[in-house]
Amino acid sequence: MNQPLFFAWVGAALFGIGLYGLLVHGHLLRKFVALNVMGNGVFLVFIALARRNPMVTDPIPHAMVLTGLVISVSATAFALVLLKRLARQEQNQESSEHDS
Repeated sequence: MNQPLFFAWVGAALFGIGLYGLLVHGHLLRKFVALNVMGNGVFLVFIALARRNPMVTDPIPHAMVLTGLVISVSATAFALVLLKRLARQEQNQESSEHDS
């Protein structure tokens, strides 16, 4: 087994683990972590498939993965802010129900 094939299999395994976590867990934060694991698996597969010829690598998948990482970090930050706001809103609703 050569190195790109190994990385492709590891990426597919990461995607499978993330898919399992997405389907099994009910908590939103855990689902979001599972989505991030799935994304990292896809990025790893893209990088593994970029090396077709042992002497030359294709720069397009590398650029796509770099762009995807930047977007992934931005989406992660945005989703964490939304989850924090949702948790705060649920906490405020529970406290107002107890006060009534």
